[in-house]
Amino acid sequence: MKRVDYDGPIHRDYHASRALGEETSRAWLELFDTILPARRPLSGLDLGSGTGRFSPLLAEAFGPVTGVEPADAMRAVATRESAHPLVRYVAGSATAIPAADGEFDYGLLFLVWHHVADKDAAAREIARVLRPGGTLLVRAQFSDRMPDIWWLRHFPGGLELDARMYRPLAAEIETFEAAGFAARPDLRMVRDPSTQTRAQRLARLRHRSMSVFQHMSEEQIAAGFASLQREVDADPGAAEPTAEATVLVLTRS
Repeated sequence: MKRVDYDGPIHRDYHASRALGEETSRAWLELFDTILPARRPLSGLDLGSGTGRFSPLLAEAFGPVTGVEPADAMRAVATRESAHPLVRYVAGSATAIPAADGEFDYGLLFLVWHHVADKDAAAREIARVLRPGGTLLVRAQFSDRMPDIWWLRHFPGGLELDARMYRPLAAEIETFEAAGFAARPDLRMVRDPSTQTRAQRLARLRHRSMSVFQHMSEEQIAAGFASLQREVDADPGAAEPTAEATVLVLTRS
């Protein structure tokens, strides 16, 4: 599938349209806290940090964070909108992380892995910058266990198109094991809370900052938004359904 250009128009509305609510932030931090070592501070890597949705939260909870982001435009927004004294945002990519060997106690890839073209090289590079025994948190989707995303059902072929962006879970585990991560990874599920109404979600979706929209035709997008609008009009105050998210937890050998 084509590469998503995060230096293009998508960066303009990404920060606002993909912002984390208070309950969502708390749910993710509580999960990470149960996985990461109890000692503090920890040195963290937020790989594919984008506009800095997670970097300040991680820094506040666990210690200094390096946000690595290849898109200049996204990184500029992060520097402006998500500044934190314990966070630095730097240019880099999954296959070229500007860090020393074993520099980080943990790494986070949050809905980033499917954008990485050379996954074998990236897994080796991530293993290089994590200390032995370090933890990698991969929030991802997998083609053989896709969630049923309520709003995506409105877009013709949307669920199938979304699944094509991902690989099966076993393929991802094999890639990381070959790169130096321990066998028998942990798979965690978290209920991603939402305090939005469906109307509020629709307003955010119209910014088209979700990467799946970059792979749809304008006809698919128009039909999907029309269908969503009809559902919202039928019950404007209806709450958005909560969704279950998957996190692959790996340990650096």
